[in-house]
Amino acid sequence: MSEFKGFFRIQIRKEALKFSSAHMTVFADGTKENLHGHNYRTVVKLEFERFSLAEMLPFADLKAEMRKICAEWDEKVLLPAECPLLKLSSAANDASVDFELCGKRYVLPKDEVVFLPVDNVTTETLAKLFAERMAAALSRSALERAKVRSLEATVEEMLGQGASYVVAL
Repeated sequence: MSEFKGFFRIQIRKEALKFSSAHMTVFADGTKENLHGHNYRTVVKLEFERFSLAEMLPFADLKAEMRKICAEWDEKVLLPAECPLLKLSSAANDASVDFELCGKRYVLPKDEVVFLPVDNVTTETLAKLFAERMAAALSRSALERAKVRSLEATVEEMLGQGASYVVAL
């Protein structure tokens, strides 16, 4: 037995685990950025105490969930459903989303918009949503069996610029 205490960290980062989306960051003074897009990259890291055959988490399960989230957000306009400055005008059955944000009116095809449960769409909030979705998707028994201590998701809007969120498990 080793005299050193430590833990394991695995990382999933693949070129295919990305999404291209548009957004507008809103600021506290009621202004916002112009609608623009990024080619986001994602990384997921898990920390765990033990490593044995019986306790392994398959990489395939992690990558499948990452692909699912990326596919949902890919080629979409991401809007903050909980933003107090967002005013929706369209009915639920409309083919388009008609809204106002910071005094500007937009009309977009409904199938090209994703409303996220956040008050602002930033790399920080995207990282938090990504991490929480990943943690929720992994079965509690698998997380406990592998003694997973934390799950960290990083969303980069460009290489080297992004945010991470860590879910303690």
